[in-house]
Amino acid sequence: MKHAYVFPGQGAQAVGMGKDLYDNVPAAKELFEKANEILGFRITDIMFAGTDEELKQTRVTQPAVFLHSVIMAKALGVKPDAAAGHSLGEFSALVVAGALSFEDGLKLVSKRAMAMQAACEAQPGTMAAILGLEDKVVEEICASVDGVVVAANYNCPGQLVISGAVEAVDAACEKAKAAGARRALRLPVGGAFHSPLMEPAKQELEKAIAEAPFQTPVCPVYQNVDAKPYTDPAAIKANLIAQLTAPVRWTYIVRNMLSDGVTEFTELGPGSVLQGLIRKVDPNAVVESKSTL
Repeated sequence: MKHAYVFPGQGAQAVGMGKDLYDNVPAAKELFEKANEILGFRITDIMFAGTDEELKQTRVTQPAVFLHSVIMAKALGVKPDAAAGHSLGEFSALVVAGALSFEDGLKLVSKRAMAMQAACEAQPGTMAAILGLEDKVVEEICASVDGVVVAANYNCPGQLVISGAVEAVDAACEKAKAAGARRALRLPVGGAFHSPLMEPAKQELEKAIAEAPFQTPVCPVYQNVDAKPYTDPAAIKANLIAQLTAPVRWTYIVRNMLSDGVTEFTELGPGSVLQGLIRKVDPNAVVESKSTL
């Protein structure tokens, strides 16, 4: 029996997330308060009782989702046999697997969020979900469009998110519809994540990741860039830096985990998006989501 723990990314957030942990687990409350201190603002106020608008800001969303996932894992005392996270969730996975400390993980997530926010403001971009086409067809459509547009999130068979400059993404959506896509719709995001437009953020984050102290994790962490399991700190760092401009290969992470003997998945953090995606990769997968104790 191999138990994998998986962690959601930006977009899973919801007001009220983590409040039961704060109220009922003294050690969790301590970590939340430590996070307020590290971040320099009371993120708990926004998480527990803010507005959707406040929570949606990248600089808030990313640390908020990370905190909920990691503090949940610590409160449950989980011992993963394998770990992975979707985009931002990779940082949660690395902390839970012991490759990074809670404090260093949070500092990197905060820096990542600020760098991505700045990149979005410098160069507006967007993302769109393409449903009902094979990955290869979507890749070919992106390659045929003028301007920057790339496959960004391989979420599950028949669901691929593209990312890039607004006009190029819109053009790719029209071509996808013409090619028989069930849907091709823009997502309510602030920028072109996991595309070349994130290059300034990648450069900014590279130094912070290079300087952060990483340890060998207690289990393999399947990383977004190539969906393979890693335990070597140097390789983990390089993959984490590449992640900002490279696609999230979630479909392939799930397939690799299953073929490596994972028998159960638990999603920790807000929402249950990953549970749904894992079931679409393998309808027989044993998977649960935990967002409250």
